Amino acid sequence: MNVLIIGAGGREHALAWKISQSRELDSLYIAPGNAGTKDFGENVDLLTTDFDGIASLVLKNNISMVIVGPEDPLVAGIADYFSTNQKLQHVAFIGPTKLAAQLEGSKDFSKAFMQRHNIPTAGYKSFTKNEITESFQFLESLKAPYVIKASGLAAGKGVIIENDIDIAKQAIEEMFSGKFGEAGNTVVIEEFLDGIECSVFALCDGKDYLLLPEAKDYKRIGEMDTGLNTGGMGAVSPVPFFNETLKQKVIERIVNPTLSGLNQEGIAYVGFLFIGLMIVNQEPFVIEYNCRLGDPETEVVIPRIQNDLLELFKHVAAGTIKSQQLITNPQTALTVMCVSGGYPEKFEKNKKIEGLNLVSKELVFHAGTTATNNIISTSGGRVMAFTSLATSIEACRSNSYSAISKICYDGIYFRKDIGEDLLKYETNA
Repeated sequence: MNVLIIGAGGREHALAWKISQSRELDSLYIAPGNAGTKDFGENVDLLTTDFDGIASLVLKNNISMVIVGPEDPLVAGIADYFSTNQKLQHVAFIGPTKLAAQLEGSKDFSKAFMQRHNIPTAGYKSFTKNEITESFQFLESLKAPYVIKASGLAAGKGVIIENDIDIAKQAIEEMFSGKFGEAGNTVVIEEFLDGIECSVFALCDGKDYLLLPEAKDYKRIGEMDTGLNTGGMGAVSPVPFFNETLKQKVIERIVNPTLSGLNQEGIAYVGFLFIGLMIVNQEPFVIEYNCRLGDPETEVVIPRIQNDLLELFKHVAAGTIKSQQLITNPQTALTVMCVSGGYPEKFEKNKKIEGLNLVSKELVFHAGTTATNNIISTSGGRVMAFTSLATSIEACRSNSYSAISKICYDGIYFRKDIGEDLLKYETNA
Protein backbone atom coordinates (compact mmCIF):
# COMPACT_ATOMS: atom_id res chain seq x y z
CA MET A 1 0.00 0.00 0.00
CA ASN A 2 1.03 3.62 -0.54
CA VAL A 3 1.15 5.70 2.64
CA LEU A 4 1.42 9.42 3.41
CA ILE A 5 2.75 10.82 6.69
CA ILE A 6 1.92 14.48 7.30
CA GLY A 7 4.50 16.44 9.29
CA ALA A 8 8.14 17.50 9.45
CA GLY A 9 9.46 16.73 12.92
CA GLY A 10 11.18 14.04 14.94
CA ARG A 11 7.84 12.31 15.48
CA GLU A 12 7.30 11.99 11.74
CA HIS A 13 10.89 10.77 11.18
CA ALA A 14 10.34 8.06 13.82
CA LEU A 15 7.06 7.04 12.19
CA ALA A 16 8.67 6.95 8.75
CA TRP A 17 11.56 4.84 10.09
CA LYS A 18 9.13 2.33 11.62
CA ILE A 19 6.61 2.21 8.77
CA SER A 20 9.39 1.70 6.21
CA GLN A 21 10.03 -1.69 7.87
CA SER A 22 6.47 -2.90 7.17
CA ARG A 23 5.85 -5.75 4.76
CA GLU A 24 2.58 -3.98 3.91
CA LEU A 25 4.32 -0.89 2.48
CA ASP A 26 4.83 -0.17 -1.21
CA SER A 27 5.62 3.56 -1.30
CA LEU A 28 5.96 6.12 1.49
CA TYR A 29 5.48 9.87 1.16
CA ILE A 30 6.15 12.51 3.83
CA ALA A 31 4.75 16.04 3.56
CA PRO A 32 6.81 18.09 4.01
CA GLY A 33 9.31 15.84 5.81
CA ASN A 34 12.90 16.73 6.69
CA ALA A 35 16.48 15.75 5.91
CA GLY A 36 16.02 12.49 7.83
CA THR A 37 12.68 11.31 6.46
CA LYS A 38 13.98 11.36 2.87
CA ASP A 39 15.94 8.17 3.69
CA PHE A 40 12.67 6.26 4.07
CA GLY A 41 10.37 7.77 1.48
CA GLU A 42 9.73 10.73 -0.79
CA ASN A 43 9.49 14.18 0.79
CA VAL A 44 6.81 16.40 -0.75
CA ASP A 45 7.02 20.15 -0.20
CA LEU A 46 3.52 20.87 1.13
CA LEU A 47 2.30 22.77 4.17
CA THR A 48 0.60 20.48 6.69
CA THR A 49 -2.53 22.66 6.44
CA ASP A 50 -2.64 22.72 2.63
CA PHE A 51 -5.59 20.35 2.48
CA ASP A 52 -6.19 20.76 -1.27
CA GLY A 53 -2.52 20.12 -2.04
CA ILE A 54 -2.52 17.04 0.20
CA ALA A 55 -5.68 15.75 -1.49
CA SER A 56 -4.09 16.15 -4.92
CA LEU A 57 -0.99 14.27 -3.72
CA VAL A 58 -3.14 11.43 -2.35
CA LEU A 59 -5.16 11.04 -5.55
CA LYS A 60 -2.17 11.39 -7.90
CA ASN A 61 -0.14 8.70 -6.10
CA ASN A 62 -2.95 6.29 -5.24
CA ILE A 63 -2.29 6.71 -1.52
CA SER A 64 -4.55 4.48 0.56
CA MET A 65 -3.58 5.59 4.08
CA VAL A 66 -2.83 9.01 5.62
CA ILE A 67 -1.22 9.37 9.06
CA VAL A 68 -1.19 12.83 10.63
CA GLY A 69 1.71 13.65 12.95
CA PRO A 70 1.24 17.24 14.24
CA GLU A 71 -1.75 18.84 15.91
CA ASP A 72 -2.29 21.89 13.65
CA PRO A 73 -3.94 20.10 10.68
CA LEU A 74 -6.03 17.93 13.04
CA VAL A 75 -7.36 20.91 14.99
CA ALA A 76 -8.01 22.64 11.64
CA GLY A 77 -10.18 19.70 10.53
CA ILE A 78 -8.19 17.67 8.01
CA ALA A 79 -9.95 14.43 9.07
CA ASP A 80 -13.33 16.04 8.32
CA TYR A 81 -11.97 17.30 4.98
CA PHE A 82 -11.18 13.72 3.97
CA SER A 83 -14.37 12.14 5.31
CA THR A 84 -16.63 14.63 3.52
CA ASN A 85 -14.83 14.50 0.15
CA GLN A 86 -16.26 11.69 -1.99
CA LYS A 87 -12.96 11.23 -3.83
CA LEU A 88 -11.10 10.72 -0.54
CA GLN A 89 -13.56 8.71 1.55
CA HIS A 90 -11.87 5.42 0.61
CA VAL A 91 -8.58 6.56 2.18
CA ALA A 92 -7.81 5.14 5.62
CA PHE A 93 -7.24 8.16 7.85
CA ILE A 94 -5.30 7.96 11.12
CA GLY A 95 -6.20 11.07 13.09
CA PRO A 96 -9.21 12.45 15.01
CA THR A 97 -11.90 14.81 13.74
CA LYS A 98 -11.86 18.54 14.37
CA LEU A 99 -14.28 18.15 17.28
CA ALA A 100 -12.29 15.31 18.85
CA ALA A 101 -9.06 17.28 18.38
CA GLN A 102 -10.50 20.01 20.60
CA LEU A 103 -9.22 17.89 23.47
CA GLU A 104 -5.89 19.49 22.57
CA GLY A 105 -7.01 22.51 20.58
CA SER A 106 -8.89 24.02 23.53
CA LYS A 107 -7.77 23.52 27.13
CA ASP A 108 -11.06 25.08 28.16
CA PHE A 109 -12.91 22.33 26.21
CA SER A 110 -10.75 19.54 27.64
CA LYS A 111 -11.06 20.72 31.26
CA ALA A 112 -14.85 20.95 30.94
CA PHE A 113 -14.87 17.46 29.37
CA MET A 114 -12.91 16.07 32.33
CA GLN A 115 -15.31 17.69 34.76
CA ARG A 116 -18.32 16.20 32.96
CA HIS A 117 -16.88 12.70 33.13
CA ASN A 118 -15.30 12.83 36.60
CA ILE A 119 -11.77 12.43 35.30
CA PRO A 120 -9.24 13.53 37.95
CA THR A 121 -7.56 16.83 37.09
CA ALA A 122 -6.51 20.05 38.80
CA GLY A 123 -9.16 22.57 39.80
CA TYR A 124 -9.43 25.46 37.34
CA LYS A 125 -11.31 28.39 35.86
CA SER A 126 -11.24 29.83 32.33
CA PHE A 127 -11.24 33.52 31.45
CA THR A 128 -11.53 35.59 28.28
CA LYS A 129 -9.93 38.96 27.46
CA ASN A 130 -12.74 40.99 28.99
CA GLU A 131 -12.42 39.09 32.29
CA ILE A 132 -8.92 40.14 33.29
CA THR A 133 -10.08 41.52 36.65
CA GLU A 134 -11.87 38.27 37.44
CA SER A 135 -8.80 36.28 36.39
CA PHE A 136 -6.64 38.26 38.83
CA GLN A 137 -9.18 37.71 41.62
CA PHE A 138 -9.16 33.94 41.00
CA LEU A 139 -5.36 33.95 40.91
CA GLU A 140 -5.31 35.67 44.30
CA SER A 141 -7.52 32.90 45.74
CA LEU A 142 -4.88 30.27 44.91
CA LYS A 143 -1.60 29.38 46.56
CA ALA A 144 1.70 29.66 44.70
CA PRO A 145 2.99 28.36 42.39
CA TYR A 146 0.44 29.59 39.85
CA VAL A 147 -0.33 27.66 36.64
CA ILE A 148 -1.44 29.76 33.66
CA LYS A 149 -2.20 28.21 30.27
CA ALA A 150 -3.11 29.63 26.90
CA SER A 151 -6.20 27.62 25.98
CA GLY A 152 -5.28 27.17 22.30
CA LEU A 153 -2.30 25.69 20.48
CA ALA A 154 1.04 27.27 21.39
CA ALA A 155 3.58 24.62 20.29
CA GLY A 156 4.10 23.40 23.84
CA LYS A 157 5.15 26.86 25.06
CA GLY A 158 1.85 28.28 26.31
CA VAL A 159 2.14 27.09 29.92
CA ILE A 160 3.56 29.35 32.63
CA ILE A 161 4.29 28.14 36.18
CA GLU A 162 5.21 31.08 38.40
CA ASN A 163 5.74 31.63 42.15
CA ASP A 164 5.49 35.44 42.04
CA ILE A 165 1.87 36.57 41.76
CA ASP A 166 2.81 39.87 40.07
CA ILE A 167 4.76 38.04 37.37
CA ALA A 168 1.85 35.60 37.04
CA LYS A 169 -0.52 38.52 36.46
CA GLN A 170 1.88 39.92 33.90
CA ALA A 171 1.88 36.53 32.12
CA ILE A 172 -1.93 36.66 31.92
CA GLU A 173 -1.81 40.17 30.48
CA GLU A 174 0.77 39.06 27.88
CA MET A 175 -1.39 36.12 26.82
CA PHE A 176 -4.44 38.35 26.45
CA SER A 177 -2.29 40.86 24.52
CA GLY A 178 -1.37 38.27 21.88
CA LYS A 179 1.92 36.71 22.99
CA PHE A 180 0.63 33.34 21.73
CA GLY A 181 -1.70 34.75 19.09
CA GLU A 182 -5.29 33.52 19.16
CA ALA A 183 -4.23 30.68 21.47
CA GLY A 184 -4.29 33.19 24.33
CA ASN A 185 -7.78 34.59 23.68
CA THR A 186 -8.93 32.30 26.49
CA VAL A 187 -6.68 31.64 29.48
CA VAL A 188 -7.00 28.71 31.88
CA ILE A 189 -5.76 29.16 35.45
CA GLU A 190 -5.22 25.94 37.39
CA GLU A 191 -4.34 24.77 40.85
CA PHE A 192 -0.75 23.54 41.02
CA LEU A 193 -0.28 19.78 41.31
CA ASP A 194 2.96 18.81 43.05
CA GLY A 195 4.12 15.48 41.67
CA ILE A 196 6.01 13.80 38.86
CA GLU A 197 4.92 13.74 35.23
CA CYS A 198 4.55 10.90 32.78
CA SER A 199 2.42 10.27 29.71
CA VAL A 200 0.38 7.39 28.35
CA PHE A 201 -0.66 6.84 24.75
CA ALA A 202 -3.63 5.00 23.29
CA LEU A 203 -4.12 4.00 19.65
CA CYS A 204 -7.88 4.30 19.14
CA ASP A 205 -10.23 3.02 16.43
CA GLY A 206 -13.39 4.93 17.38
CA LYS A 207 -14.63 2.29 19.85
CA ASP A 208 -11.66 0.54 21.41
CA TYR A 209 -7.97 1.20 21.98
CA LEU A 210 -4.56 -0.37 22.33
CA LEU A 211 -2.41 1.05 25.13
CA LEU A 212 1.14 1.85 23.99
CA PRO A 213 4.30 2.12 26.13
CA GLU A 214 4.34 5.04 28.57
CA ALA A 215 7.03 7.74 28.56
CA LYS A 216 8.35 10.65 30.59
CA ASP A 217 9.48 13.78 28.79
CA TYR A 218 11.44 16.85 29.87
CA LYS A 219 9.78 20.13 28.90
CA ARG A 220 11.97 22.87 30.39
CA ILE A 221 14.95 24.23 28.49
CA GLY A 222 17.28 24.14 31.51
CA GLU A 223 18.67 21.30 33.57
CA MET A 224 16.88 20.41 36.82
CA ASP A 225 13.67 21.48 35.00
CA THR A 226 14.44 25.18 35.00
CA GLY A 227 13.74 27.91 32.47
CA LEU A 228 11.12 28.24 29.76
CA ASN A 229 8.84 25.50 28.50
CA THR A 230 9.79 23.93 25.16
CA GLY A 231 8.30 21.36 22.83
CA GLY A 232 10.39 18.77 24.70
CA MET A 233 14.10 18.27 25.41
CA GLY A 234 14.20 14.49 25.83
CA ALA A 235 12.22 11.44 26.94
CA VAL A 236 12.49 8.00 28.54
CA SER A 237 10.41 4.82 28.16
CA PRO A 238 9.47 2.73 30.10
CA VAL A 239 9.03 4.89 33.21
CA PRO A 240 10.39 2.95 36.20
CA PHE A 241 7.89 4.34 38.74
CA PHE A 242 4.94 3.48 36.45
CA ASN A 243 4.18 0.14 38.10
CA GLU A 244 1.25 -2.19 37.47
CA THR A 245 -0.82 -0.72 40.31
CA LEU A 246 -0.45 2.81 38.96
CA LYS A 247 -1.10 1.60 35.41
CA GLN A 248 -4.41 0.04 36.45
CA LYS A 249 -5.45 3.27 38.20
CA VAL A 250 -4.70 5.20 35.01
CA ILE A 251 -6.69 2.75 32.88
CA GLU A 252 -9.71 2.59 35.20
CA ARG A 253 -9.89 6.25 36.25
CA ILE A 254 -8.63 8.04 33.15
CA VAL A 255 -8.22 6.10 29.89
CA ASN A 256 -11.50 4.16 30.04
CA PRO A 257 -13.60 7.15 31.22
CA THR A 258 -12.03 9.35 28.52
CA LEU A 259 -12.91 6.98 25.68
CA SER A 260 -16.30 6.22 27.22
CA GLY A 261 -17.01 9.94 27.62
CA LEU A 262 -16.10 10.62 24.00
CA ASN A 263 -18.42 7.85 22.82
CA GLN A 264 -21.24 9.10 25.07
CA GLU A 265 -20.90 12.52 23.46
CA GLY A 266 -20.99 11.04 19.97
CA ILE A 267 -17.30 11.69 19.29
CA ALA A 268 -15.68 8.69 17.59
CA TYR A 269 -11.99 9.14 18.37
CA VAL A 270 -9.67 7.62 15.75
CA GLY A 271 -5.89 7.89 16.00
CA PHE A 272 -3.41 8.55 18.76
CA LEU A 273 -4.60 9.92 22.09
CA PHE A 274 -1.87 11.33 24.34
CA ILE A 275 -2.71 11.74 28.02
CA GLY A 276 -0.25 13.82 30.04
CA LEU A 277 -0.36 12.84 33.71
CA MET A 278 0.82 14.24 37.00
CA ILE A 279 1.34 11.54 39.61
CA VAL A 280 0.71 12.91 43.11
CA ASN A 281 1.39 10.41 45.91
CA GLN A 282 0.79 7.54 43.49
CA GLU A 283 -2.54 9.04 42.38
CA PRO A 284 -2.88 10.04 38.68
CA PHE A 285 -4.31 13.36 37.49
CA VAL A 286 -4.66 14.57 33.89
CA ILE A 287 -2.72 17.73 33.11
CA GLU A 288 -3.41 17.70 29.36
CA TYR A 289 -4.67 15.76 26.38
CA ASN A 290 -2.97 15.81 22.99
CA CYS A 291 -4.67 14.58 19.84
CA ARG A 292 -1.50 12.96 18.47
CA LEU A 293 1.71 11.32 19.61
CA GLY A 294 4.08 13.52 21.59
CA ASP A 295 7.45 14.68 20.35
CA PRO A 296 10.03 13.63 21.64
CA GLU A 297 8.02 10.84 23.31
CA THR A 298 7.49 9.23 19.89
CA GLU A 299 11.25 8.83 19.58
CA VAL A 300 11.26 6.45 22.57
CA VAL A 301 7.81 4.86 22.27
CA ILE A 302 7.95 3.83 18.59
CA PRO A 303 11.39 2.12 18.80
CA ARG A 304 10.02 -0.10 21.61
CA ILE A 305 7.03 -1.32 19.56
CA GLN A 306 7.86 -4.61 17.84
CA ASN A 307 4.56 -5.00 15.96
CA ASP A 308 4.28 -4.07 12.29
CA LEU A 309 2.96 -0.53 12.81
CA LEU A 310 1.21 -0.42 9.46
CA GLU A 311 -0.72 -3.57 10.34
CA LEU A 312 -1.87 -1.90 13.57
CA PHE A 313 -3.00 1.14 11.57
CA LYS A 314 -4.99 -1.12 9.25
CA HIS A 315 -6.81 -2.48 12.30
CA VAL A 316 -7.48 1.08 13.45
CA ALA A 317 -9.06 1.86 10.09
CA ALA A 318 -11.10 -1.38 10.21
CA GLY A 319 -12.27 -0.78 13.79
CA THR A 320 -10.63 -3.99 15.01
CA ILE A 321 -7.75 -2.73 17.18
CA LYS A 322 -9.15 -4.70 20.13
CA SER A 323 -8.08 -7.91 18.39
CA GLN A 324 -4.40 -6.90 18.54
CA GLN A 325 -1.79 -7.42 21.23
CA LEU A 326 1.11 -5.07 21.62
CA ILE A 327 4.59 -6.62 21.44
CA THR A 328 7.05 -4.43 23.30
CA ASN A 329 10.84 -4.42 23.51
CA PRO A 330 11.62 -4.73 27.27
CA GLN A 331 14.71 -2.55 26.92
CA THR A 332 14.80 1.09 27.98
CA ALA A 333 14.74 3.77 25.29
CA LEU A 334 16.09 7.26 26.00
CA THR A 335 16.28 10.23 23.67
CA VAL A 336 18.09 13.56 24.03
CA MET A 337 17.02 16.51 21.88
CA CYS A 338 19.65 18.85 20.47
CA VAL A 339 18.31 22.35 19.83
CA SER A 340 19.43 25.64 18.30
CA GLY A 341 21.05 28.24 20.51
CA GLY A 342 18.42 30.66 21.82
CA TYR A 343 15.51 28.20 21.58
CA PRO A 344 12.67 28.38 22.67
CA GLU A 345 12.99 32.10 21.98
CA LYS A 346 14.78 33.67 19.01
CA PHE A 347 17.28 31.36 17.28
CA GLU A 348 19.26 31.24 14.04
CA LYS A 349 18.78 28.71 11.24
CA ASN A 350 20.86 27.28 8.39
CA LYS A 351 23.73 26.06 10.55
CA LYS A 352 25.67 23.23 8.88
CA ILE A 353 25.51 19.94 10.80
CA GLU A 354 28.64 17.79 10.76
CA GLY A 355 29.50 14.36 12.18
CA LEU A 356 26.27 12.47 11.48
CA ASN A 357 28.24 9.86 9.54
CA LEU A 358 30.12 9.04 12.76
CA VAL A 359 26.96 7.88 14.58
CA SER A 360 26.26 4.20 13.91
CA LYS A 361 24.50 2.37 16.76
CA GLU A 362 22.14 5.08 18.00
CA LEU A 363 18.98 6.22 16.23
CA VAL A 364 19.07 9.83 15.06
CA PHE A 365 15.64 11.34 14.42
CA HIS A 366 15.69 14.69 12.63
CA ALA A 367 13.30 17.33 13.98
CA GLY A 368 14.31 20.59 12.30
CA THR A 369 16.68 19.95 9.40
CA THR A 370 16.95 20.49 5.66
CA ALA A 371 19.24 18.97 3.04
CA THR A 372 20.69 20.87 0.09
CA ASN A 373 23.32 19.27 -2.18
CA ASN A 374 23.92 16.60 0.48
CA ILE A 375 24.65 19.26 3.12
CA ILE A 376 22.36 18.95 6.16
CA SER A 377 21.56 22.18 8.00
CA THR A 378 19.39 23.29 10.90
CA SER A 379 15.93 24.65 10.10
CA GLY A 380 14.13 24.66 13.44
CA GLY A 381 14.47 25.24 17.16
CA ARG A 382 14.59 21.55 17.94
CA VAL A 383 17.10 20.03 15.52
CA MET A 384 17.49 16.30 16.16
CA ALA A 385 16.91 13.61 18.79
CA PHE A 386 19.45 10.93 19.68
CA THR A 387 17.79 7.70 20.84
CA SER A 388 19.48 4.72 22.46
CA LEU A 389 18.08 1.38 23.57
CA ALA A 390 19.82 -0.54 26.36
CA THR A 391 19.15 -2.54 29.51
CA SER A 392 19.26 0.49 31.82
CA ILE A 393 18.73 4.24 31.85
CA GLU A 394 22.39 4.82 32.69
CA ALA A 395 23.54 2.77 29.69
CA CYS A 396 21.13 4.69 27.45
CA ARG A 397 22.38 8.00 28.79
CA SER A 398 25.97 7.01 28.11
CA ASN A 399 25.17 5.93 24.55
CA SER A 400 23.03 8.93 23.60
CA TYR A 401 25.46 11.50 24.98
CA SER A 402 28.39 9.68 23.37
CA ALA A 403 26.61 9.95 20.00
CA ILE A 404 25.89 13.66 20.54
CA SER A 405 29.59 14.29 21.24
CA LYS A 406 30.31 13.37 17.61
CA ILE A 407 27.94 16.03 16.24
CA CYS A 408 28.76 19.66 15.62
CA TYR A 409 26.78 22.69 14.53
CA ASP A 410 26.99 26.33 15.57
CA GLY A 411 24.93 26.99 18.70
CA ILE A 412 24.21 23.36 19.59
CA TYR A 413 22.55 22.98 22.99
CA PHE A 414 21.13 20.00 24.87
CA ARG A 415 20.23 19.10 28.43
CA LYS A 416 22.78 16.86 30.11
CA ASP A 417 20.40 15.48 32.75
CA ILE A 418 17.82 13.55 30.71
CA GLY A 419 16.79 10.46 32.69
CA GLU A 420 18.95 11.38 35.67
CA ASP A 421 15.95 11.88 37.97
CA LEU A 422 14.74 8.33 37.23
CA LEU A 423 17.93 6.55 38.25
CA LYS A 424 16.78 6.34 41.89
CA TYR A 425 13.69 4.38 40.84
CA GLU A 426 15.79 1.89 38.87
CA THR A 427 18.12 1.49 41.86
CA ASN A 428 15.19 0.83 44.20
CA ALA A 429 13.42 -1.55 41.82
